[in-house]
Amino acid sequence: MDYRVLHLEALEGQEDNIAEYYQQQVEVLEGFTEMDALAERGFIPGMSKEERDKLARSETFAIRLSNVANMVLFVAKVYASIRSGSLAIIASTLDSLLDLLSGFILWFTAFSMQTPNPYQYPIGKKRMQPLGILVFASVMATLGLQIILESIRTLIYTDNAFNLTKEQERWVVGIMLSVTLVKFLLMIYCRTFTNEIIKAYAQDHFFDVITNVIGLIAALLANYVDDWMDPVGAIILALYTIRTWSMTVLENVNSLVGKSAAPEYLQKLTYLCWNHHEAVRHIDTVRAYTFGSHYFVEVDIVLPADMQLQEAHDIGESLQEKLELLPEIERAFVHLDYEYSHKPEHAQSHS
Repeated sequence: MDYRVLHLEALEGQEDNIAEYYQQQVEVLEGFTEMDALAERGFIPGMSKEERDKLARSETFAIRLSNVANMVLFVAKVYASIRSGSLAIIASTLDSLLDLLSGFILWFTAFSMQTPNPYQYPIGKKRMQPLGILVFASVMATLGLQIILESIRTLIYTDNAFNLTKEQERWVVGIMLSVTLVKFLLMIYCRTFTNEIIKAYAQDHFFDVITNVIGLIAALLANYVDDWMDPVGAIILALYTIRTWSMTVLENVNSLVGKSAAPEYLQKLTYLCWNHHEAVRHIDTVRAYTFGSHYFVEVDIVLPADMQLQEAHDIGESLQEKLELLPEIERAFVHLDYEYSHKPEHAQSHS
C-alpha cells in the first residue's frame, strides 16, 4: 500500500468537508440576509408583480401541458399494451397511470384547499394533499403487487410463447419510442423552472423515460431471445414503482405527524425573532413543524414586565405577520411572556 496515495485521499476528503462547510455557511448567511430584508422592509424582496404574474402563467402552462401529455400518452400506451400483450409494457403503462392519477389528486386537493370552510375546518385543509397521496399510493402499491404475482404465475405455469408479428412490433416500437421522446422533451422543459411542483413533474417525466425504455427492451428481448424476459421485466418495473411510491408515502407520513423543520430553517426564524424589535429580551422557544405541505410555527418571546399590554400586543402581532409572510409557513403563533424560568405551558403528556 502506497501511503502517499492514502495521504492524498485524506487531503481530498478534508478539502471536500471544508468546501461543504463553507457552502453551508454561505447558505446560512443568505438566509439571515433574507430575514434582515423581511424585518426592515416588511416583505421579502424579489420579482415585480408583472414578473411574478408572467412566471405564474408559464408555470400553469407547464403543469397543464404535462397533464394533457400524460393523458394522451397513457391512452397510447394502453393501445400498445393491448397490441403486444407484454407484461413489461403493461407495468410501464401502470406507471403512467400513477402519474395521471397523482396529477388529478394534486389538482383536486389544491382546489379543495383553495375553498376554505372556517366552521368545519378551522385550521384549514392543508393535510388533504398528503392524505390523498397516501390513499392513492396504497392503491397503486396493490396494483404493482398484482402485476408481480401475475408475472410470477406466467413464469411458472404458462408455456405460451411470446411472439409479436411484424405489424405488432412496428406499432409497439413506434408508440413506445414516441412516448419516450415526448417525455424526454417535457422533462427538459420542466427542468427550466424552479417551482417545486413542476420540478416534481420533471422527475416523473424522467422516471417515465426509464420505465418506457425498460419495458420496450424487455418486450423485444422476450420476442427475439426468450419468453421469460418479459415477465421478469414486468417484475423489475413493478418493484421500481412500489419502491418509488413507498418513498413518497414515507415523505407524506412525515408531513402529517408534525416533523420538525431543519436546524438551518429554525436558525433563520430565531434570527428574525431576535431582530424583530429592540424590546425583545429573550427568545424562549422557536418551533416549526410540518402541517401538510407547510409549517406551523410556535414562538415564545420575553418582553419587559412593565410594558403596556397594547404595545406588547402590537409587537407580537407584527412578528406573527412577518412569520406568515414566509412562503413555507401556514400559521404562526406568538406567545408573549415576561420571564423564561417557568416550565413550558404546553408540556407533552406521557401515558
